[in-house]
Amino acid sequence: MSQNSEFDPASVAIKPAATVMLLRESSDVGVEVFMMRRTTKAAFAGGMYVFPGGAVDAEDSSYEIAAIRECFEEAGVLLARTATGTTVRFDDPVSHDRFTTYRHAVHAGERSMTSVLSAEDLVAQNDELLWVAHWVTPFGEVRRFDTRFFVVAMPDDQTPLHDDKETVGSLWVTPLDALNRAQAGELLMLPPTIANLEFLATYSSVDEIIEAARKIGTPPKLLPKVKWRDDGRIEALLMPSDVGYNDLPDR
Repeated sequence: MSQNSEFDPASVAIKPAATVMLLRESSDVGVEVFMMRRTTKAAFAGGMYVFPGGAVDAEDSSYEIAAIRECFEEAGVLLARTATGTTVRFDDPVSHDRFTTYRHAVHAGERSMTSVLSAEDLVAQNDELLWVAHWVTPFGEVRRFDTRFFVVAMPDDQTPLHDDKETVGSLWVTPLDALNRAQAGELLMLPPTIANLEFLATYSSVDEIIEAARKIGTPPKLLPKVKWRDDGRIEALLMPSDVGYNDLPDR
């Protein structure tokens, strides 16, 4: 990114957004998180490895519903429970096909997430989505988001898969492996993704992560600031704890 004299960064609205870190655990490798690679054609974070998520829509009643909708659209995972308290199952052809049709309809804007939940008599797992981080895109970007990051255990009897539209690849990966591959340049990631992987990597089980998440309460809002060089290119991306952060203007 570089500064553009014809672009007014002050005119960019900050949109609310929600992101979900789907977690699972195995005896072989321990905790894994589901990640997807965004298409290089994407207007934001093109080619980056991310967690399912996106902007809050007008029909979303909360950040949590936006997170559930984005997870359903992008990864095909529905974070909802039946009237008896069980998670939704996609392990038979009839339910798989029905919910695939729902997924396409929600993605196309033909149905809202709440209408799907109502039609199937399902309850969104709002209380199980735990808010662990809060990031705002730096001033100067063409698109800016005020994003809440949630963690939740992956439902049984569902299999996540990228949509081959906004996302073109996906994988289950341990947080430490993802960080190592990012460091090696194999997986491209934005700073918030890396920071959240570092949080996950400090724990050895999904239960530990959930317990830690419940203790966070309201996460602090993190707004990185860009320090520009005289030639209009980025010199550094500073966090609140970095020297010189407070010398840069608040936006």
